[in-house]
Amino acid sequence: MANYTIIGGDGKQYGPITDADLRKWVGEGRLNAQSLVKAESDAEFRPLATFPEFADLLGTGATAPEAFQPPTLVADWSTRDYELDIGTCVSRGWGVFKENLGTIMGGFLLYMVVVIIVSACFNVGLVTVIPKEAMTNTAFKIFFNIFFQAVMALVVGPLSGGYYLMFIRAVRGQPASIGDVFAGFQQAFVQLFLGYLVVALLGTLCMLPFTILEGPKLAAMQEQFRTATAPDQVQNVLPQMMSVFANSLPIILICAIPMTYLIVCFQFTLPLIIDRGMDFGTAMKTSWKMVHKHWWTVFGLVVVVGLISATGGLACCIGILFSIPLGVTVLMSGYETIFGESRSA
Repeated sequence: MANYTIIGGDGKQYGPITDADLRKWVGEGRLNAQSLVKAESDAEFRPLATFPEFADLLGTGATAPEAFQPPTLVADWSTRDYELDIGTCVSRGWGVFKENLGTIMGGFLLYMVVVIIVSACFNVGLVTVIPKEAMTNTAFKIFFNIFFQAVMALVVGPLSGGYYLMFIRAVRGQPASIGDVFAGFQQAFVQLFLGYLVVALLGTLCMLPFTILEGPKLAAMQEQFRTATAPDQVQNVLPQMMSVFANSLPIILICAIPMTYLIVCFQFTLPLIIDRGMDFGTAMKTSWKMVHKHWWTVFGLVVVVGLISATGGLACCIGILFSIPLGVTVLMSGYETIFGESRSA
């Protein structure tokens, strides 16, 4: 008899349970087609609807939603369309933010504390083993940046997935808790790690021309500024730094165009992994296909979210504690419009 492990509505794992127990729980309404389940032979959790052995059970209408289709098929999404209204996303996001203020703020603070601690520990550890001279070498800096992103992705990828899940549940009116932030480590650790890392590396690749051509000049100016002690030395270095930065602006803009394009296209990779149980490749393809249907509208939403998040900096930076999670709530409202069960076909 096969055994299964499930993720409950509280984000905790239960099991192993037998297929008979699983069928009983479906009949009792404790599980539905979207519940995350893992068989003994599976490496990752996936929606119950993707298990053929339970097709007869889910087809009886005992679960909700009734017409659920496995979301891991990119072809299924390619036939769908949506109408994304930025104003509606902002209005909906604001309402959800107010109704779930404690949970959202607590989850955001927890997320930031973990990221800051992990980043600080990693940086402090590297400072003790890497000579300062090595960081002036362009090739080494590129390698270091890739290595740093890979290590951080081990934590930030799954953590970001759980962070998004908390917002998605709040937007849908489902029970959301601060503990959801850690759900990614249980549900899809490997896929969230890979999804975060691949998207981050694509951004690094876009900025590679700037890193190679202009990075060494800016690094040299920064080092001069750091070692300057006398006021006249600082005054001499600042104009040079500004000149180098101004000269590098054209290449920065050239690099920023493909990077912005890719960021918008893959904006929903991690939410799709944690919410729809997709592998990272399928999630990236699905995000790409759906965003491309209305790229400029999604781009507008991303810009608005960025502006909302940045407004917190006007209040002595303390306001970002509110503006950033509000921005994410608006973004996840857009995600629900595009990928939610109520999306237009």
